[in-house]
Amino acid sequence: MSVPAAYLGVVLIWGTTPLAIKWSGEGVGYLFGVTGRMVIGVVLALLMVHLMRLRLPWHVAARRTYIAAGLGIYVAMTCVYWAAQFIPSGWIAVVFGLNPIVTGLMARIWLVEQGLTPVRLAALLVAVSGLFLIFGAGMDQGRLMALGLAGVLFSVVIHSTSAVWVKRINAGLHGLVVTTGGLMVAVPLFLLSWFVQGEAWPEVLEPRAISAIIYLGSIGSVLGFALYYYVLRHVETTRVAMITLVTPVIALLAGQWLNGEVVDTRVWFGTLLIMAGLVAFELGSRWFP
Repeated sequence: MSVPAAYLGVVLIWGTTPLAIKWSGEGVGYLFGVTGRMVIGVVLALLMVHLMRLRLPWHVAARRTYIAAGLGIYVAMTCVYWAAQFIPSGWIAVVFGLNPIVTGLMARIWLVEQGLTPVRLAALLVAVSGLFLIFGAGMDQGRLMALGLAGVLFSVVIHSTSAVWVKRINAGLHGLVVTTGGLMVAVPLFLLSWFVQGEAWPEVLEPRAISAIIYLGSIGSVLGFALYYYVLRHVETTRVAMITLVTPVIALLAGQWLNGEVVDTRVWFGTLLIMAGLVAFELGSRWFP
């Protein structure tokens, strides 16, 4: 598969995922939404592994990779789904734009990578200033907004840790294999959470919620994670994390057009700063070698 095509696929999937997460919990609860998504995801992932005749190895490095991916999926997704109850869908992708900073710092410490050069650090600061401008536009929504933002921010830290952990293990596994193994670790944890919290089966299943769960379980979980780990295998971790500086734009537009979420002038100016930071990050080393 072409690495640029996989990269673009991750961008589009992640850009539409926040709105689907928002919809998947409507009337059914966030735990039902995330658990249903992951159950569908692991079934489809196992089916794809079988059809593609891929081997699901269980050597030490493979097991460590599955645990690193699975714990990241479980904790990060639980936090995001919980937070989606309190914040607009677009804000999920906006806060996830902080991921490059966290990932870059971790990669520089734990991995033999370039990490954050002065030029890249300046580019990230420009992008993050745009993120904080967008962040400030929604702070007047009160305590629940703050709780939701804190939940997504914690998810960012877990997601970055999981990505660097998988990269550090470097087991050389197929992206779909990593996804499948990670979901096999995560799904029992989601079902256990469902059981411990005493959740009941929803009395009414909203069509939009079910459609969103199916979309997330098939495209968001299987294809999205498989493309993500494929890109992660071939591209340095910090550049992979730059995906989260593009997805806020797509997520905000999707929320505005499809869910009636308000996007004011500060948000649009913030997106311009984000894109400027992205361009500088990718091309800055050519301008200032």
